[in-house]
Amino acid sequence: MIPYKANLTHELPRTAELVIIGGGIVGAATAFFAARAGIQAVTIEKRPTLATLTTPAATGAFRAQFDNPEEMDLVREGIDLFTHFAEVAGLPGYDIGVRQQGYLWLSTTESTARRQRDLVQRQREWGLHDVELLSGDEARYRFPYLTPEVIQARYRAGDGWLDPRKLTMGYAIASRAPFVTETAVTGFELAGDRVTAVRTTRGTIATDQVVIAAGPFSGVIARMAGIELDLTLVRRQRMIMPEVPEVPSDAPMTIDEGTGAHWRPALHGANLLWTAPGIPGGPPLDDVPTSEDFAFGLLNPASDHAVARISPFWREVWQRNTCHWFLRAGQYTYTPDHRPYLGPTPIKGLYVNCGYSGHGIMASAGGSRLTIATLTGTISPADNPFRLDRPRQERDLDIL
Repeated sequence: MIPYKANLTHELPRTAELVIIGGGIVGAATAFFAARAGIQAVTIEKRPTLATLTTPAATGAFRAQFDNPEEMDLVREGIDLFTHFAEVAGLPGYDIGVRQQGYLWLSTTESTARRQRDLVQRQREWGLHDVELLSGDEARYRFPYLTPEVIQARYRAGDGWLDPRKLTMGYAIASRAPFVTETAVTGFELAGDRVTAVRTTRGTIATDQVVIAAGPFSGVIARMAGIELDLTLVRRQRMIMPEVPEVPSDAPMTIDEGTGAHWRPALHGANLLWTAPGIPGGPPLDDVPTSEDFAFGLLNPASDHAVARISPFWREVWQRNTCHWFLRAGQYTYTPDHRPYLGPTPIKGLYVNCGYSGHGIMASAGGSRLTIATLTGTISPADNPFRLDRPRQERDLDIL
């Protein structure tokens, strides 16, 4: 890869056209789309470099298979960017590690299969016509490592994954904007109901436009301006097994739709994940702990959410017990309807780009482009389905 470099600095300018708070993937994407709109932005990040908290804990996956058309469109916009990133970003040769090996959702019960069929029908009505509905035998013919208990599957070949760090740095490099690291935001200066400056540990930067894109710390930052965001922070873990000979390197993301346990190829092994139900929310953390029980729940065939339920070769991996693993953890930032907050707040000039509910990597492009569009006025509030004051509809928790 050509050795491109982001503009990381400790020099805080005195003024900025736009200040972005947060140097994860969403903050970097916001800087990228601000630059494309002709806005000169400065990004503030409290950690020593970019993409070191929630972003690297993510598996980096993307999919168009959503349960609502608005998020589906948001992510499809991102997929188009990801697959043409070097060209669109003006970074010849820059590789963000895109692998379109598909998402394969597996049903082992008739009730789950029925929900699959209903969802695929709705997705086709929304314009997503390339999702395949497979019988259990059809799925096993194409993916022979599946268990006989699989009775149905849905599959989209255009889904896949990428390297979140490389994408973050690509956004940052292409923005050509400064990223002021090791600098924490301590408050805002307001004139009535309008933002006029951001206070930091390196001084104050005058601005009349701010985007909060601080992931799990977005609620804390918004509260400094008197804005309460309805966010719930939940720990999510990822298990990395660097060497597992049984894992087919060309396999798709393979998901037990009944339990949410899933695995995909990574390195010379796999990433394994599970969204545990009922985990209570907590405060934002700079160091998110991991638990070995998470690994045992995925690998031990006796577990009710073991990946061996859908791919029997994982039994052999467990019995052999020679494959190393390590864990990463981050926090999902959930909104009540599990859709992001994008756009203006009641404080004039203060915007939010947060609350992706586990979909920040895949929706970073579409969500950040839309946030900047609300800032420039190219989209009206009524046309923004992710505005703070939107009507709320309850949804089932998305397992990925």
